[in-house]
Amino acid sequence: MEERRIKSVEDFEVYQKAVKLFENFIEKDLPVLQNTFTGRTLAANQLRCLDSICANMEEGYERKAGKEIKNFFRIAKGSAGEARGRYKRLRKFLPENAIEKRLFVLNEIRAMLHSLIKKWV
Repeated sequence: MEERRIKSVEDFEVYQKAVKLFENFIEKDLPVLQNTFTGRTLAANQLRCLDSICANMEEGYERKAGKEIKNFFRIAKGSAGEARGRYKRLRKFLPENAIEKRLFVLNEIRAMLHSLIKKWV
């Protein structure tokens, strides 16, 4: 079995999942959250968290240094944890099935980032 070469951050499956989650938030969750002041406030913070997952992976990959990429992937994992907690707090605003789907993806992202971080010793 041939191993795939990583030529850009877009080649990481975890990055693809993070981008898709960000897009789902913009397309599906944000319109619902825009209806109340509290929803808008929480949405702004969630948007920053989800963007931070992608942005930190992008910056870390571009630096291409073991310690730095590891640090940026740690920050991305932290942002995923923050987004996970906020989704739990958004239960009064979003449908339960949407929350469960997003939490499932965030748990996958966190696990994948943890695995990548361990590889860069």
